[in-house]
Amino acid sequence: MKQQDYEILIEQLKAMCEGQKYMCTLLSNTSALLKQSLQDTNWVGYYLMQDGKLILGPFQGLVACEVIEVGKGVCGTSVERRETILVRNVHEFAGHIACDSASNSEIVVPIIINDAVWGVLDIDSPLIARFDETDQKYLEIAAGVITAAIKDIQS
Repeated sequence: MKQQDYEILIEQLKAMCEGQKYMCTLLSNTSALLKQSLQDTNWVGYYLMQDGKLILGPFQGLVACEVIEVGKGVCGTSVERRETILVRNVHEFAGHIACDSASNSEIVVPIIINDAVWGVLDIDSPLIARFDETDQKYLEIAAGVITAAIKDIQS
């Protein structure tokens, strides 16, 4: 995706998030917008921290893993490290959890609120090396927009 396309997507996310009062609506619609906008993706959604583990949240895609332990798979590793994890080939990622066998690359961006990981934004693709540093930069910005909206809902 080109930089200008990401900039449009960020503006769409800001408009969608503005004034949102309902968490489920926010997460459902932002995952739908991201899925619709990001070509060559087969899963876009959230895992939310609950009881010390990641629990499946709103998403677009096939049936997914329901619970992921911190430190396990790409999502759990993102939580453990508190950083974005970009995996060009999931088959080379030790401990990858294959919820959808069609997924070949993945990017996971943590959502951090009040210095704690609240959840993660997880995006999968059937293509090897679908995600690069440009995707990471703009998906981190997108996650920042979504994080701000989550904080507004919680306040």
